[in-house]
Formats: sequence, C-alpha cells, structure tokens
Amino acid sequence: MRVLGIDPGMINMGYGVVDGGEEEVVLFNYGVLHSPIRETIGKRLSYLYNSLLEVISGSEPDVVAVEQPFVSSRNIKSALAIGRAQAVAILAAANRNIPVYEYTPTQVKQRVADYGASSKEQIQEMVRLQLGLTEVPQPSDAADALAVAICHLREIRWSNLLDKQGVKEEG
Repeated sequence: MRVLGIDPGMINMGYGVVDGGEEEVVLFNYGVLHSPIRETIGKRLSYLYNSLLEVISGSEPDVVAVEQPFVSSRNIKSALAIGRAQAVAILAAANRNIPVYEYTPTQVKQRVADYGASSKEQIQEMVRLQLGLTEVPQPSDAADALAVAICHLREIRWSNLLDKQGVKEEG
C-alpha cells in the first residue's frame, strides 16, 4: 500500500510518501510545498492544491493521510489557516478518488513512537529509524508528513490484528 502523508500548512505543507505492508515501511518520496507568502489566500490555496495534484500524479498513492490541526484557545488563527490547508489536501485527494484518513497529532505520536506525548524530535528520530535512513528527513515538515503516513500504515496493521482477533474497536 502506498500512503501519501500530509502535514498541512499555509506557508509550508509537508508531504511524505511511503510504501508499506505487514511489517516493512519503505520511503518513496518526500518534500515540502512552499506557498508564495506575499500572495492572496486564494492564490496560495490554489498553489497548494495544484502542487498536491502534481505530487499525487507523481506518486500515485492508494490513500492519503492528513494530520488534523491542533486547536487551543491560544492558536485559533493558526488552526484556521492549517484547516484551510487541510481542506485543500482533502479536496485534492477526493478529486482523484483517493480515500482520505485524518489523524490527530496524538494519534500520530502514539502510532509512530508508542507514546502520545512524544516530542517532535522523538517522532522525527522514530521516522528515521523506521525508514532506515542515516539522517532525519529535512525540513521538519517533511519528516512530520512521513510520520503521518507511517501512522496510517500502523493504524491499518493494528486494525487488521484486531479483526483477526475478533475484537471490535470503539470509536
């Protein structure tokens, strides 16, 4: 299964593509889309959308996994901007008939590092280790997107194990 992970952002949108099966996770591609900062919101969203379509065409993912924005009373404006970028990622996948899954930051941390309160550095190191890389992928937005993609593979594996055991997940 090929997974395109997205770390949404209006200025920098990280993407990471991995291939995975039952046990193995293999890096396909990663990078960051940098929207033109001095443009209008509409032009920036259009840039992100069209650039994501290019990434999708070049990688042909089976699914797209998108990180949900973290919302607190202190960063509502930031969360709204990230939400716009998240919507662009969902729309790009939907327009290519690719299923989309969304994960909270805590879910990503739990699936990638087995600890929901892991630091950003711990997650990035786990991405490096799980992909067998010599260095943490840079920039950090790309490493975060790879973590989202790995999270989805781990979530699918976990669900399959539960199904084999006859256990139903509570949602």
